[in-house]
Amino acid sequence: MAYRTEDEVRNAAGGILGFTVTGPGGSIINIENTEIISGVGQLTTFIELGKRLKITEFRGISNKPDGWYFPKDTGKPAIILETKSEKEDLSQQKWKEELLKNIEIVLRRYHKVIGILYNGKDIRVFKGKMEIDCIAPDLQNKEYYISLYTENKIDKQHIYEVTQKINNSLHFKFGMQDLQDRMIFTACALVAQRYNPKNGLEKLKGMGYSTFHNWIYHALSKAIEDDKKQNDKLDVLLEEYSAVRMAITEDQAAINDFIDNVCEIANLVNSDYWNGEDVMAIFFNEFNRYRGKADAGQVFTPDHVTSFMYRLINVNENDKVLDGTCGSGAFLVKSMCNMIKAAGGIKTAKAKTIISEQLYGIEMYRKVFALACANMMIHKDGKTNLAQLDAKSDEAALWIQSKPITKVLMNPPYERKYGCMKIVENILDHVPVNTKCAIIMPDKKLEKDNGKKLLKKHTLTTIIKMPENLFFGIGVTASIFVFETGRPQNNRNIIGYYIEDDGLETVKNQGRQDIKNRWDAIEEYWINAIRDGDDVKYHTRQIITPSEHLSYQMPEKPFEIYEEDFVKTLMDYEMFRLGISPKAFEEKLLQKVLYGSKVTSQAENTVIIVKGDSK
Repeated sequence: MAYRTEDEVRNAAGGILGFTVTGPGGSIINIENTEIISGVGQLTTFIELGKRLKITEFRGISNKPDGWYFPKDTGKPAIILETKSEKEDLSQQKWKEELLKNIEIVLRRYHKVIGILYNGKDIRVFKGKMEIDCIAPDLQNKEYYISLYTENKIDKQHIYEVTQKINNSLHFKFGMQDLQDRMIFTACALVAQRYNPKNGLEKLKGMGYSTFHNWIYHALSKAIEDDKKQNDKLDVLLEEYSAVRMAITEDQAAINDFIDNVCEIANLVNSDYWNGEDVMAIFFNEFNRYRGKADAGQVFTPDHVTSFMYRLINVNENDKVLDGTCGSGAFLVKSMCNMIKAAGGIKTAKAKTIISEQLYGIEMYRKVFALACANMMIHKDGKTNLAQLDAKSDEAALWIQSKPITKVLMNPPYERKYGCMKIVENILDHVPVNTKCAIIMPDKKLEKDNGKKLLKKHTLTTIIKMPENLFFGIGVTASIFVFETGRPQNNRNIIGYYIEDDGLETVKNQGRQDIKNRWDAIEEYWINAIRDGDDVKYHTRQIITPSEHLSYQMPEKPFEIYEEDFVKTLMDYEMFRLGISPKAFEEKLLQKVLYGSKVTSQAENTVIIVKGDSK
């Protein structure tokens, strides 16, 4: 077997990292401009690099790094590269020590340093002098490693607070009465800001409503221009934005406040460390305060449930995920986040493939489809594989068959009038054989709507009953049903579990939230318990016979009788025998206790002495 030499590995690494460009005849050209110097080489010393940077920190240091990336701005991260031939084992301590020595040199000038040890196959990465475990398995462009120093975690609670301000403004000052209109308008403004962070909404303050409204429209048009070649239905987003109904406001202060709040949310969401929280669901929880019920049978899937279902069927960065009733896109957003994280981050080449080729969604309703497109664009994109179709239709079946689906995550509309079971059947029938599908539906849905029909073609392997109050305010109790397609049940048993408590608590006007940070541990327990088939803590595991039930069977509470029950029954009988009215006796006894008794306290006890009565 032929191994690449260290020189070959070094030159290849320079191109991947973006430290070099390829010149005429395949020559390697290092990069140097007013912002940075970067490159690879075998003979360049720190002394020479210090002269180019016009700094004294590298003076007298003759070490020769294999690759370097040094910004002229020392507040930005620097990168140092050490390469070896493919046959070398990177786990050897001497190679680590060699890289750490160079990192220490660079730390004399830069506070933020990334060190990379690379042999063409394997990679070790250091943030400062600390090795990082959770990084991309392959060498990435320099931007990926620079982003390791730009952590800015999302503040979900603050998004709720800012969204409340937006909701009140749109409802009372912009005169926007419709829930979905408010969501579309806000989402479109966020998308426009997302694609124009430097020349965005903030520059429109004080310029009037018409300028503000038109700028958002043109920014949206530009954002979807290229993707319309792949998905011409993206125009729906523009059409729904234009159709938003409101009493057009000339209240410039209200417009300015709206701009400030949208920009603030955009800054919170636009983070490489975003964890897939569904911003549209946050909007819904807040905006819904002025509306009794969601339109079109839409039930927004709680964020922690999307995370749980993703792990439940072992979705990974190589899967192609379908949500056949994607709503605002919660499952797709969560899948995108988790898959990109598993691939090593948004800066990786794999992330681009995930976004463009591995996320598929169907949504029938125009406004909700527009919200899904906007939601994907707000986060990291992935809108090109969304289809506005009726998931029950033959057209949807053909669309699904044309895609390389490997996993399904779905929360269909529950009411029978929306064709819940027809949707589920159409999707199970047209994804590839042996596709794992996790679908959340009302507990008794399969029993009430002839779910046994599905089992003639597919296998229901697991039912997980979720907490009774999962969908706060909706009045529906739900379970997750896990199917494997293309294989009949043949009366195979179903395994059931019951997650009675998810650790979330109700927050006024903000739905149920994990305010005590309990869910992560609960999720971890249940993923392991279901995987291992052993619920040792709660003992909820049960075997369900499909010929008898298609739902988790809640155990009957044991019959208990107490001495007080016996005495009451005996007294009731005695009064009946003597012809005494229980009600009259109760009233007379109460009068005696309240007004004809002596009450004293003895230690921790209260003593009531009822005086005798000859009557």
